[in-house]
Amino acid sequence: MKIVGIIPARFASSRFPGKPLADIGGISMINRVYRQASKALLLQKVVVATDNERIYDEVVAHGGFAVITSVNHRSGTDRCHEVVEKLAASGETFEVAINIQGDEPFIEPSEIDKVAGLFINPEIKITTLVKEIKSADELFSPNVVKVVLGKDKRAIYFSRQPIPYLRGVEPNHWLEKMVFFKHIGIYAYRTAVLEEIVKLPFGTLEEAESLEQLRWIENNFSIYAQVTDFESIAVDTPEDLIKIINILKAGNQV
Repeated sequence: MKIVGIIPARFASSRFPGKPLADIGGISMINRVYRQASKALLLQKVVVATDNERIYDEVVAHGGFAVITSVNHRSGTDRCHEVVEKLAASGETFEVAINIQGDEPFIEPSEIDKVAGLFINPEIKITTLVKEIKSADELFSPNVVKVVLGKDKRAIYFSRQPIPYLRGVEPNHWLEKMVFFKHIGIYAYRTAVLEEIVKLPFGTLEEAESLEQLRWIENNFSIYAQVTDFESIAVDTPEDLIKIINILKAGNQV
C-alpha cells in the first residue's frame, strides 16, 4: 500500500501570518514538520502543499518536496486532494493520503504511523487520532474539539461542547464519572474517498460547529479513531512560538 504524507502550509493567517517560515532554533517550522514526517516508517513520500512561493522555496532549498496549490482552498483536506491529483497526473498514485498539521514542528513520526497502520483493515476509509481529556479546562473549552466513540472506535460525533452530557452530575465531577476524548487534528483518507468528500456540499452540522469532519459524518462517511497518549505542541500564535523556543532552550536542544 502506497501512502503519501501531505503537509498543508498557508502563508496567510489571521493570528500568525507567515507562520510556516517562523524560525525555531535555526530551522523553519515547515522544515521541522517535514523532517519529522519523513521519519514515519509507513510513508513512501512527504509533500508540502502550499499556496506561497516563499514557503515552496524554503522547503525545496532544504531538500524537501513541495507543490504549489490554489489560494482558494477552504481547508487542508481540499489542499491534500489537489496534491493527490497532481501526483497522479505525473504518474505517482497513492492509496492513502495523510493530512499532517503544518504547525506541529515536533510531531512524533510514530503518531503518523498509528493512523496509517489502521488501513490494514480494508473497511476503514478515514482515520484520525484522539486523546483522553484530563483537565476541566480542556473539557469545557470550545477550542478543544471533543469526540464520542463507538465500541469499534468509530467516531459518532465531534463537538466543541463537552460530550456526552452527564445528566444529574455536577460539571466539576464529570471527569470522575466518564472518560472524555479530544480530537487530535491529523486525518488519513483513502484517496478514492478523498475524491468523494471534497465534492460534498457544506453541511449544516459543519456550519453549526465549524468542524469539517461533521460534513463527512453527516454524509455517512465513517471516521475511525486510534487512541494516543501523545499530543504534539501546536504553534497557533507568536506567543506559542516563544513558548516552544523556551522549551527547546530549557532542554538544550537549540
